[in-house]
Amino acid sequence: MITVTEAAAEKLQKILEEKGLTDHGLRVFVSGGGCSGLQYGMAFAEAPMEDDQVFEGGNIKLIVDSGSLMYLRGAEIDYIDSLMGGGFRIENPNAMQSCSCGSSFRTEAGERGTSCRH
Repeated sequence: MITVTEAAAEKLQKILEEKGLTDHGLRVFVSGGGCSGLQYGMAFAEAPMEDDQVFEGGNIKLIVDSGSLMYLRGAEIDYIDSLMGGGFRIENPNAMQSCSCGSSFRTEAGERGTSCRH
């Protein structure tokens, strides 16, 4: 399961409304790349594909493909707003090493990931 904090859900809901995408969900995925081997990605999606898992988090529909799910199981999506700017952050219990930017990670097995379709 993947969870969304209240702050992230509110920010995502606001973005969806501003873009006129209130019927869309948030696709969260992992792909190979980044300085630690795997990197996170997010995009809005109208509907899930055949092998996707769908989670509900704070009135937000989260869509995750089966390849990414094994890397994201138990993760939490948060939104941080600070003086340096705001942004989404994924707190992932499967990440054993992360880069300083927080957008890429490596698993305990040193996995580099597989290509995901998006």
